[in-house]
Amino acid sequence: MIMVVQTSYGDIEFGFYPTVAPKTVDHIFKLVRLGGYNTNHFFRVDKGFVAQVADVASGRSAPMNEEQRKEAEKKIVGEFSDVKHVRGTLSMGRYDDPNSAQSSFSMLLGNAPHLDRQYAVFGKVTKGDETLSKLEEVPTRREGIFVMPTERITILSTYYYDTKMESCEEERSVLKRRLQASFVEVERQRMKCFP
Repeated sequence: MIMVVQTSYGDIEFGFYPTVAPKTVDHIFKLVRLGGYNTNHFFRVDKGFVAQVADVASGRSAPMNEEQRKEAEKKIVGEFSDVKHVRGTLSMGRYDDPNSAQSSFSMLLGNAPHLDRQYAVFGKVTKGDETLSKLEEVPTRREGIFVMPTERITILSTYYYDTKMESCEEERSVLKRRLQASFVEVERQRMKCFP
């Protein structure tokens, strides 16, 4: 499954790690399917470290429906693994409680070994590194421990597609063309034998 985040700076595509962090992947996927991240934003852009998406419940500019709010406010158990925090890694945000992740997550803009086994890694950027590079160039200001963009970087929309289904569609299309060609050949032979 691939998730696409559309921003005014370009698109970013993610692949998920369902065997590494199954509960986290399921939660994020549900939020994407519900349109939870649409109109949300990147509240933090710390060059060489992270671009972090705000929690859905507080970061969206559009109001949420009950189903979106219910999913967004769920707390996810910390699924910590040996997967390293390197550029492109997707990692859940959380508070001090290791089981307090909700919907905020970071895209790593550099290697951050101090986050390893402390935050749940649930996927990685598969396309759009040039968009991450553009985000790193936006003007920022420091607010406590956070480096934040001076302008709102809005997530215009998010969607997903199933890479397996796409592969099946291609195979089905090839099979359909072959069947049509076979049908034409059978008809040609039939007409030749039975004019």
